[in-house]
Amino acid sequence: MMFLITVLVLCIIILVVYILIKTRAYNKQIDFLIDYVTKVQDKNSVPKIEEQAEGRIRILQSEIYKLSTALHEQYSRESEKNRYFADMLSDISHQLKTPLTAITIMTDLLKSDSLTERERRQSIHRINSQTDRITWLVRTLLTVAQLDAGVLVLKRENVNAEELIDEIFEALAVLADVRGVELTKEINEKTELICDRHWTYEALSNIIKNCLEHTDDGGTIIVKINRSNISTDIIISDTGEGISTADLPYIFDRFYRGQNTDPNSIGIGLALSKQIILNQNGMIGVTSEKGKGSEFSIRFYHHRTI
Repeated sequence: MMFLITVLVLCIIILVVYILIKTRAYNKQIDFLIDYVTKVQDKNSVPKIEEQAEGRIRILQSEIYKLSTALHEQYSRESEKNRYFADMLSDISHQLKTPLTAITIMTDLLKSDSLTERERRQSIHRINSQTDRITWLVRTLLTVAQLDAGVLVLKRENVNAEELIDEIFEALAVLADVRGVELTKEINEKTELICDRHWTYEALSNIIKNCLEHTDDGGTIIVKINRSNISTDIIISDTGEGISTADLPYIFDRFYRGQNTDPNSIGIGLALSKQIILNQNGMIGVTSEKGKGSEFSIRFYHHRTI
């Protein structure tokens, strides 16, 4: 009987010691998890978790790591969005400042009784011009923001390529005549683009206009369009002044103004063109040689590539 009591006491002691050890181990693991979560909060990062836990604590450890990673990724995306909107607001503010200042000056001038009728008409014309500039800028920036956010849905239509280019040439005919530049095309009359007609017109028009602004009297702009089983390729080339090596990597960046940019240019046209093309399963690139001209290469894939 005494032997049985002794064995029972020993078993109870062993069980208590085991529970204490396990409890201490669990407490240590829980302390580790608390410390890990604190590090995530303090450092704003997700350090790799050490796999030293066991059983259900190991499962909890894994879930905490997954949750921390997911929350950190979401935080990063939100931070990126906030930076984007802050940059956009800064850019918009900067771009609107100049025309608004001009309008204020012209308005103050109109208050003067000493203005002649001719000076008054000139001031009104300048105010209208700056107002048009602001309207265009706001509309363009809104379009870019909608494209970035995926809110603007672009159609997939069968568009006759030659007719589209003819419309663009007609709209730019006066500018081409003033600059003494010839607009030419090499397009099969049956060639079609699968795109949104309105926004593709906007994109290609911006590119051709950019070429016009950098091509001198006697120069030429050629638009070539070829269709294959995979894609429709558009090549827009000019015999203009070319783009410097320093500017070339940045010409599609929003608000970028290169060395030879017109003082009145805002630097948004090519950025908008690129965004429209990319949002239509397309690609765009440019090559250029200083003094020999530039070549814009655009490709519209017939089917989604991703």
